Amino acid sequence: MDSLSELINLLDNTDKKLFRQYLQRKNKRNDVKNLQLLDLIETDDINGLNKLYKSNKNNDAYHALRKRLQDNLLLFLSQKTFESKHSETYDALRLVVVGRFLLENDVVKVAFKCLDKAERLAEQLEQFNLLNEIMLLKLQYAHMPGAENLEALTGRFQQNQLHMQREAKLNMAYAFLRLELQEIHLKGKIVNLTSLMITTVRKYKISLPDLMTYKSIYQILFIANEYAAIQQNYGLIERYIHLTNQFMQGQAHKTQSYLFYHNSILYFLANFHLRQKSFTESASYLKEMMALMETDSRYYTLFYFRFQLLAALNLFFTGFAEDAISLLQDSLSNTKHAAKPEDIEDLRICLTMFLALCNDRGSLKQLSLLTRTDAWYEKRMGMLWTIRKNLMEILVHAQFSNIELAMSRLNSFRRRYKKYLLKTSEERVLLFLRLVEKYLLKPDVVFETAYRKAVLNQLGRVENNDIFTLSFIAWLIARWEKKTAYKVVLTLMQDGSYMQGK
Repeated sequence: MDSLSELINLLDNTDKKLFRQYLQRKNKRNDVKNLQLLDLIETDDINGLNKLYKSNKNNDAYHALRKRLQDNLLLFLSQKTFESKHSETYDALRLVVVGRFLLENDVVKVAFKCLDKAERLAEQLEQFNLLNEIMLLKLQYAHMPGAENLEALTGRFQQNQLHMQREAKLNMAYAFLRLELQEIHLKGKIVNLTSLMITTVRKYKISLPDLMTYKSIYQILFIANEYAAIQQNYGLIERYIHLTNQFMQGQAHKTQSYLFYHNSILYFLANFHLRQKSFTESASYLKEMMALMETDSRYYTLFYFRFQLLAALNLFFTGFAEDAISLLQDSLSNTKHAAKPEDIEDLRICLTMFLALCNDRGSLKQLSLLTRTDAWYEKRMGMLWTIRKNLMEILVHAQFSNIELAMSRLNSFRRRYKKYLLKTSEERVLLFLRLVEKYLLKPDVVFETAYRKAVLNQLGRVENNDIFTLSFIAWLIARWEKKTAYKVVLTLMQDGSYMQGK
């Protein structure tokens, strides 16, 4: 999809009507074709160029028209965003814009009041770049009557410069760690997270106090959570969870601006305990998260589906499958335009897994609704998510006797991901795939001792102790146990009895 189409897809029906009105007001001539182009893009008309221009020589005019439409759309989106945002950051920005206008028009007393209020807000929000702009503006007009003491203003300005340098170092470190994660994820680079963190902190000369902010803790947890997911071992990041708990205990009530980071931190903590099978602790963090979400409708909307996902997983893996399934079904039926596609896909694949583990044919319908391409899933959801989705697709079709389709999916999966899995040292996935293939070719193989032993041996690996990986192994065990994979996975998590000689 081209960039112009992507921008148009950000608009809902109301926004599209407003954008059309915006273009109509800007159009000074009757022969402007921007509204026609907008119609063609919305209807995905591949013959759009011919309808706009009769001659192929007008190719340049067509591209110029697209560029003008994109520029207008960007301007419209910037104005819409500025007008619709009600956060404290945008309040401060508005005050700066007004303050600058008033100073330029010699309304000095009111201007400085606006800038003083903007500075207080920016300081509360730790928006150091915005503070820098405010104080530079104050310095520019420090000669005007009513301006504050220059020495005091200069002192604050210099202190803010230090804060900006600290934040810049943290952002550079975060960017470096994100790139390292990509190397681990896509190229199988072997990295010890603790060593990587220490090396990064030293490289960018970051002190421990620098790390003790909501934003820094959020960034650390994001990196740690991604690393644990790639390694399939959340025990590797316990020290960062401990660091987070220490930080959170020492925090007093913060302003609304911290809600994003605070909610994100609680989400990561709830997810960590879920993946460690500490369901009570996970539920406790979710309860705290919901209480915080309810204090601001913006963050309630932003985190709602992520919260629902973790809540459903907690219910499901503690024996309340029906409640978990109902929760996800209700969430999916109440999705709105503002919902992120990634959140919807997460809920959908989770519901598919729940239904399949409970031997419910409804999983086939949910699977059919996961309609995006593997390339889209790899880019937006990640390689691990996409691989799981493809494996689940094979199992669900096999479960309900679509053997030929399951074999076709299995062969496609092997062609697309074998090289990647070998490169990232994930041979265990290929081993699991061979076990599935043996079952598809000869279902009675599940009653052979050697086959059962090969399946049960998967349970002895630390990286296979994750709730999702256990669910895949439980599916194979269920073939000979003649019970649902859900009952098997609950047993695996509770006492590991299948490892004790079954």
